[in-house]
Amino acid sequence: MRLWGRGTAVRRRMLCLWLLLLGFALVTLALSDFFNRDRERSIQNPGPPRRPLQRIPIPPELEVIVDSRDPALELGVDLTPLKSFQEDQLLFVPSTQGTKNTLQKKGSYKVLLPGKDANVVGAPTHGEMGKAVRLHLEGFEKDMELTAVQKYGFNEVVSERISLHRRLPEARHPECFGEQYSESLPRATVVICFHDEAWSTLLRTVHSVLDTAPKQYLQEVLLVDDLSQQGHLKTVLSEYVSHLDGVRLIRSTRRLGVGACRTLGAARAAGEVLVFMDSHCECHKGWLEPLLERVAQDRTRVLSPIMDVIDWQTFQYNATKWPVRGVFDWRLDFFWESIPQLQEKDPEMAVRPVQSPALGGGVVAIDRHFFQSLGAYDPGMLLWGAEEIELSIRVWSCGGSMEVVPCSRVAHLGRHHLPYRFPDQDLLQRNKIRIADTWMDAYRKIFYRRDTLAHFIRQSESPNITERLRLKRSLGCRNFHWFLTTVYPQLYIPQDRPAQSGELYSVGTGSCADYPSGQGPQGGAMSVAPCSGTGSQHCDLNSEGEVRWGPMGALCLDAKGERVVLAPCPTHRPTASRFQWKFIKLSGQLVHQQSQLCLEAVKEGGPREVSNSAGGGLFLRQCTHHPRQQWHFEQLVAPKGT
Repeated sequence: MRLWGRGTAVRRRMLCLWLLLLGFALVTLALSDFFNRDRERSIQNPGPPRRPLQRIPIPPELEVIVDSRDPALELGVDLTPLKSFQEDQLLFVPSTQGTKNTLQKKGSYKVLLPGKDANVVGAPTHGEMGKAVRLHLEGFEKDMELTAVQKYGFNEVVSERISLHRRLPEARHPECFGEQYSESLPRATVVICFHDEAWSTLLRTVHSVLDTAPKQYLQEVLLVDDLSQQGHLKTVLSEYVSHLDGVRLIRSTRRLGVGACRTLGAARAAGEVLVFMDSHCECHKGWLEPLLERVAQDRTRVLSPIMDVIDWQTFQYNATKWPVRGVFDWRLDFFWESIPQLQEKDPEMAVRPVQSPALGGGVVAIDRHFFQSLGAYDPGMLLWGAEEIELSIRVWSCGGSMEVVPCSRVAHLGRHHLPYRFPDQDLLQRNKIRIADTWMDAYRKIFYRRDTLAHFIRQSESPNITERLRLKRSLGCRNFHWFLTTVYPQLYIPQDRPAQSGELYSVGTGSCADYPSGQGPQGGAMSVAPCSGTGSQHCDLNSEGEVRWGPMGALCLDAKGERVVLAPCPTHRPTASRFQWKFIKLSGQLVHQQSQLCLEAVKEGGPREVSNSAGGGLFLRQCTHHPRQQWHFEQLVAPKGT
């Protein structure tokens, strides 16, 4: 009987176990069916698409549920330039034709506020609690904004509050609305490369293109993921893009950098015209047609719209005043230059394209076949930096031209700082070295004198530019002297005479003449500061007696009363005496020709007996033998054979 009783107990336990397993299976099936129906409803009735995943440092009160279905790619960062597209494994996410719904993926939030217990001694009132919560949330929001700026270089919290379909205020000249364009314009592929871009800015760029470009002229939007590591740019983005008509997504399995990433997009593009666009732009209505019209008229033209500015902190739109053009200085740094004198001479310039020595990389339109025949982007350019300068010189030198088109406008988001750190801080200099050695001929010496870090890198290693030099010969490209005299004659060519160029070193203070960077291109008061040794304080006393300052050479030493300032250099000859200086090598004095006074350096908080100079700077004084009036031109680099 005992054995029979024990057997019955075992059978009962086994039966209970099987019943529990069966119940668990039924519950699992029910939950699975519920979540599938909920997902289908979210696809059929999506809300406004917002950032799906929020990866931000959070206080204990905030709980963020993050999608973890798509593990990060376990790939190391490879900065080796792209050599063959066949080596890359690519993932294509095609668009779902005819589907206009967009898949929404939201982060789920649970905000836990302190409880309200009236029985607790000293418990705050509802009003006090509301104020405390509000102050707490405001403080948390500021922390979020600071975190967002540190992560992306702009205020992503503000960006999240802005519609993905916002319309920018009209800024085109009224005559642009009367422009007539051909009905048979070529179709364009807009190539948008991105690496760890914020969700809101990336999607606003895509929707801005889709909302403003006529469908008959837009072949496709091609997103190229340059090995992003952030979760919201993986499965969620793939699903989102699959519901956008005319948008494709390509993923590279290794880090390419701007140039190689765009070249990859160009190799996969279907449109006749390539429009390379940064992943944080917003387009005006009518921006595409003027660019396509100019390309259709001449397939060797490379074009840019007027690049307006979106403030990195407030996301306020700021229209750029026309006319402008792209230029670069002797340190091979690009910037946009205002040229109001053009419109003063020719009122019709309001709607007429302006030829530009260089174009920025924010938005560039180019014929696809011309781009490929020209050699695409230089595959030896690493990661990011100066690729737009290299392409600009090559386009002009090898048979093309560049223009800014005023009836086309695109706004570009500025940054407070770069959102990433270079693995090699010398990377930008290495890119510039490739440009100098490939394209600048003997003029590269001017560059190396103004970027001493590049000079010392070049002394220890040489770039492999054999293929680019072969391309240069095969295309029959012109030399850099032709570029300077024909395309960019406004760029001052320094003389850099021995002992009369370099850093202007003050014997009496042990410092160098300096110009604070924040004072702008129109000039301002000179100062004295520790000698940088980088070439950024380089100046050139030329045969005209002008002391030309900086990598552009467009500002000259001038006098405003007794204060020595920088002012735009004269454009007429002979040079006015107020801009002329004479260097006396024996005494080291620099004499102002108009006043016959000597240049004197005063450090901040210097001798009080020098009137009006407690703040420090450069002044004109009666010539004496005081050490503060003794100067040397310290030429840090005198390259030989480079």
